Formats: sequence, structure tokens, C-alpha cells
Amino acid sequence: MAAVAGADPGTGAQPAVTGASLDSRSVLPGDLYIALPGAHTHGAAFAAAAVSSGAVAVLTDDAGARQLGAALPVPVLTCADPRAATGAVAALIYGTGNRGAAAMPLFAVTGTNGKTTTTYFLNSLLRALGNSTGLIGTIEILAGDDPIPSKLTTPESTEVHALLAVMAERGLGAASMEVSSHALAFGRVDSVVFDVAGFTNLTQDHLDLHGGMEGYFATKAQLFTPERARRAVVTVDDEWGRRLAAESTIPLRTLATTAAGTPADWQVSGVRRDGIGSRFQLHGPHGTALSVRTGLPGDFNVSNAALALVMVAEQLLAAAEADGEDGTEVTPSAMRRLQTTLQAALDAHDPFTVDVPGRMQLVGTRPVAVVDFAHNPDALARALAAIRSPETGSRVIVVFGATGERDATKRPIMGAVAVDGADVVIITDDDPHDEDAAAIRAEVLQGAAAANEARTPARTIEQFDRRADAIFRAVELAGPGDTILVAGRGHEVNQEVKGVNVALDDRVELRSALAHFGFPAATASRIES
Repeated sequence: MAAVAGADPGTGAQPAVTGASLDSRSVLPGDLYIALPGAHTHGAAFAAAAVSSGAVAVLTDDAGARQLGAALPVPVLTCADPRAATGAVAALIYGTGNRGAAAMPLFAVTGTNGKTTTTYFLNSLLRALGNSTGLIGTIEILAGDDPIPSKLTTPESTEVHALLAVMAERGLGAASMEVSSHALAFGRVDSVVFDVAGFTNLTQDHLDLHGGMEGYFATKAQLFTPERARRAVVTVDDEWGRRLAAESTIPLRTLATTAAGTPADWQVSGVRRDGIGSRFQLHGPHGTALSVRTGLPGDFNVSNAALALVMVAEQLLAAAEADGEDGTEVTPSAMRRLQTTLQAALDAHDPFTVDVPGRMQLVGTRPVAVVDFAHNPDALARALAAIRSPETGSRVIVVFGATGERDATKRPIMGAVAVDGADVVIITDDDPHDEDAAAIRAEVLQGAAAANEARTPARTIEQFDRRADAIFRAVELAGPGDTILVAGRGHEVNQEVKGVNVALDDRVELRSALAHFGFPAATASRIES
């Protein structure tokens, strides 16, 4: 408990603390309950319930301590900012703060789009190299082969450190984690030092939290500092990536995947279509050349696969450096061994042809029917471009909406993007939360209408019910040669409307609509997540 700078224990008692939790409902015997101020209620209001569940101490701020008074039969510690202290306290309790060279390598992926797929690619490649692995992300948490449902892109810091401790106890060989801007802003990865941090891209999203792109970038850039990562791989296809590479204060390699002529340590070239996926070459220092395949569609999945591959390459070079080889200078002999190791894993296991639930997930074949998590303008534009068939007369039909209580400025932009990339645009609801769903649709429709005036208009339809009307209507309008994209919600299985979670899985509904109209479904499509 001494890790809490300025903490006042208020008692001489020294309880044996074996865990930590910010949620009174998840407290286990022996836990420290950390009572934080909330938007509506202070966590101190639930301290008695936490103690009843076995909490042996409480950490809170002065306001929380005043609310508690002297009523609790356990020590109450106070500090000015318990949120800021939570990561360090959790690291102390779980023993995850001082990771030596022999510790399980940790990979972090951040950026606007591609985090989930890149972590799945990392997980798959690390397994192909013979590691038992852990995964922490939007869709699920995996400790070896054991799945644990995930509610946040990155769990709270108490959960993160507990998960890392469990993974270390199980002897896992490596772990990958999505690190969102929310995670960085709210301290969810505090006191975690990653071995390799990767950056995908930065496009408009979450401006309701960050206030603008500068604030968004500054938050992401926190990951690329010595306090949070030992080395990095930065994709420099956009200006934000190039700026991050220039400003980062840790050793890094750069990766160029789409920007022709952009100087970078690693370069993608020779991209060609292979089924619905792609094959490409990845070139690195000292003439290193890897032949790579991904079975997932879109140039962005080429970028995701390349980033995962370079991140693993950098970790292997770091391991060689720790064993006495000069990984910093990247000697020709080290690169030759690296190329042999990685190419063997790529050829034997095809690690980048992996099912990522709700990420360009194929649900039907004729028409091609895809569910994707694209919920911001850049992701939607990329998804629409990726699924466009070269067959003459083939149309793209898109179903999407915009989320309530999030960055409203992107709503008309997404409407315009849909009109630019699709032939039939069906605007419906995403998760309206507590906002008026019709008002959200109206903002999206405004952008679609403006784009329709500037180009050959796409057929634009407003359809209120996502499940019974919008998805069904898309399939009803489709022919066997068309492509349907249901975008925005991906793997999610509940739609939040006015505080109520309504069961809704786009993949299930799309499969059902295809069957109703006699269209074939794709095989081996992972629906449950």
C-alpha cells in the first residue's frame, strides 16, 4: 500500500491484500476496493457492499472518506487522485510492475482502425511461432485457450494487471492487447510497460472525448513513451503516423504499406488479390523479403498483417539483443535468421487468414454478405472499397447508422461516405443510447443528401428497425451478384436503446434474411464471440 503517494491509511492495521477492484460487484475476499468519484455517484456509496463481499481495505479520495465516515470495519486509505494511483497499486498487488527480460513479451496496438484485427493477427502469428498466447481486446480476452468475455476495448487497470498475473502464472509465451485512447486517457494501462507498441492510423473518431484531432493524437502518443513501451512500430501511411514517428521518444521502426515513396524501415510492395484476400511482399533492412498472405479482404488488412509481422520481428530482434546479439543495429546475420524463422511460420500456418468476429466477417457468398465494425468515416470508406466487386453490374448495398452520445460531427460525413461508396444506402439505427434515434438518422441523411446532389445519386433509404426492416430490406433488394455490407456494430450482440439492451446480432440477422430469400450462407463463419 506504500505505492500510493501521499496516501493516509488512517490506521496502523496492515491487512493482507490479494487483489483489487473498482467495481463493488466483482470484489473477492482479500481485495482492495478502490472507490472512485463517478459521473453520478461516488464509489464510496458501494464500499459497505464491497466489504460485505470480502474487501479488506478501501482506497478513496477525501470526498469518499468523508462520505464513509468511521462506519467501515476495514482500513480506509485516502489520496488526492485514486484514479491516477490505481495502476501502480494494482501492479504492486499483482506483482506485474517490475517485468524483467525473461518476462512474457507484451504487444500493444493502438490507432483508430485496425486494432482488433491486428491483435488477432499478432495472436495467430505468435502461436504459429510456437507460443502459448494471451489476448486482451474488444471482442474477447483469452488466457491460453480459455475465453473471458470483454466489455471494454481495454479493461480497467485492476483487471489488466490481474489478467497479466494470471497469464504469467500459466506460463504463457506472449500476450497482445488493444490499447484505445479511452484506455490511455483513463489510466487503464498505467504501470504496464509493453515490449512493442504498434500504431495503425489516426482518423476522425472519439472527438467527443478528446475535443479535436490534436487532443486525440496527443492521447495516442502517450503509448510511445519510455513509461509505457520499450520499442515501437509506427505505420507511416498518414501524416499522423509520420508525425508520431518523428516525435516518439523510444526506439522505433517505421512501416509504409500504402503510401508509395514514403521512406520507411519496412515497406509493403507487390500487393495482388488472392481470392477475397491478398498476397504481398514485405521488405525490411539488409534485403529482408517476406512473402505474405492474408485471407481477409481489403488493403487495410494488408496493413494490419504487415504491422503484426513487423511487431513480432522487432520483438525477436530485441530477444536476440538480450542474448548478446546486436538487435539495435539489425545485422545482416540477425535479419537472415529472422527471415527464415518468420517465413517458415507464414508458409506452414497461414496466420493472417484468421476469423476475426465482426471484422470483415463473411456471412453469405451469393450475394456476398459481410458484417464489419466500421463505425467512423475512414473505416466505412475502406470497407466499402474493399468489398466492391469487379464484376459488371454488381452493386454495393450498405446498411449502417451512427452511435448516439458519441462524436456527432462524423454523422453527416458517414452519410456522404456511404453515398460515395455504395449504390444502395440504407440508413438505420446503431446504438442510439439515450439520444433520439430519428434525430441521429436525420443527421446522417443530411450528409447523404448533400453527397447525392454532387454525384450520380445512390438510392438512399431510411429504415427504422435495424433487424426486422433494414437488414431484411438489404437482402430483399440484392441479387446474387451484389454485395451487402452491414456496418457499425460488428461482433456486438446487444443494441442499447434508452438504457435497455435489446438482443441484436447483425450476423445472426443477416444470415436469417439470406436464408429467407433462398441465398446461401458462408461456411465456417464464427458467429458466437
